[in-house]
Amino acid sequence: MFRLKRPTAEEIEREVDATLCRSLMSAAYLGVESGLLSRIAPPGFAHDRLRTRIGEGKQAFETAVRAFETWRHFDLGWVRVANPSARIQIGQIVAVEVHSLGLWSLNLSQIVEVVQRDNRFGFLYKTTANHVEAGEERFVLTIEYGSGSVWYEVEAVSKPRNLLATFGFPVTRAFQHRFARESHRRMKQTDRANDMA
Repeated sequence: MFRLKRPTAEEIEREVDATLCRSLMSAAYLGVESGLLSRIAPPGFAHDRLRTRIGEGKQAFETAVRAFETWRHFDLGWVRVANPSARIQIGQIVAVEVHSLGLWSLNLSQIVEVVQRDNRFGFLYKTTANHVEAGEERFVLTIEYGSGSVWYEVEAVSKPRNLLATFGFPVTRAFQHRFARESHRRMKQTDRANDMA
């Protein structure tokens, strides 16, 4: 899972194709709309949730949805979706490439729930065996009726699956928090760029 060299396009495609052959998974800990399904995270799992107001109005919401569909919320320089043509649909494998501390990792998750309504858009994915973490993560955009505020929410339950991630758990947690902060910042920038257009 961790490697010294960046995975090639062929390696990424091969891993995604191999993972597609497996059956559809289902969520156990989160709901795409409700979030955490129990009052507390399962034993051994960390629970994170970050919700940020990223804009206002229908145009800001639609711009954020388009950004989601092109994986802009993952386009952080050190993180990216390595199969950017992936669609937000149930069963889709999403390959997230991470470059940190001189190492590369390719982490595959499967989208298991999707919400697409006039006031809410998002998805929930579950990690596959080809991921350094075990768990689920949801990414949801909401526009509030009345105020028009547009919100971006990321929520996850996870625990290390890979031995290196287990030994480096404090570092792994720091990168998870960094991802959430930078993803939210990226989505705010998307709305600001729309304002300038």
